[in-house]
Amino acid sequence: MSIPHVDQQQLTRVVTLVRDVLGPDAVAAYLFGSAVLGGLQSESDLDVFAVSGRRTSHEEKQHLVDRLLAISGRPVPGGSWRRVELTLVVEREIQPWRYPPNFDFQYGDWLRSEFERGNIEPWPTTVNPDLALLITMVILADTPLLGPPPAQMFDPVPPGDLISAMLAGIDSLRGDLHSDTRNVLLTFARIWSTLATGVIRSKDAAAHWVLARLPEEHRPVLARARAIYLGQHPEGWDDIGDRLDPHVEYVVTEIRRLAGDSIESMTEIWSM
Repeated sequence: MSIPHVDQQQLTRVVTLVRDVLGPDAVAAYLFGSAVLGGLQSESDLDVFAVSGRRTSHEEKQHLVDRLLAISGRPVPGGSWRRVELTLVVEREIQPWRYPPNFDFQYGDWLRSEFERGNIEPWPTTVNPDLALLITMVILADTPLLGPPPAQMFDPVPPGDLISAMLAGIDSLRGDLHSDTRNVLLTFARIWSTLATGVIRSKDAAAHWVLARLPEEHRPVLARARAIYLGQHPEGWDDIGDRLDPHVEYVVTEIRRLAGDSIESMTEIWSM
């Protein structure tokens, strides 16, 4: 794995922050996502998954938020640092594995406005089925920044739980379509391709897989999202905004069609 120097500097700051806040209770931290799944693209985030020996206090969450607001997407000469996504879980709450899992803290720039308003816990619940997918990606990435290899830290997530987690996120994704368009479209593409094949692809690779299976009238929306992610097109949807909802409706229908199969049959695909 090769990470550009400026990204490595940013990543070091994130891991140092986790260690400073948690002290001896910083159990592990892992890099995953685009950095190790197909390579960082123009709009890729730095995804870090950390494990703590305890829950963080309100003051510790405030410190994490303050520092991450300064680190994530920070302007630097010639551009800006990448957006950071940091997920923090408590070891005893995810090991041994149980579904649905809980997290202790999560930072992402989709929550920036809430954090800037002083809401350091903007989530309605710490129960988050999506952790099933994140942990699976962490195990596949196998890139420890602190602590043991992920296969020693986490139990493998059963395919049934992973499928349930992907389906559980559909409604919230649809709600974010017009505020976080690119990421929502690429996430739906990843869900479709993963359910169909059992392979967790990078966002651009998942979009490429789905584009080959979309009817012509639904391709421009996903092609735009992929091009923006790859830095080939500026962010903008005004010219095709009326196509967003029909595109998502088609993709969700395909996802639900796949989900109509039994968990057992999908598990067979995943084990091939």
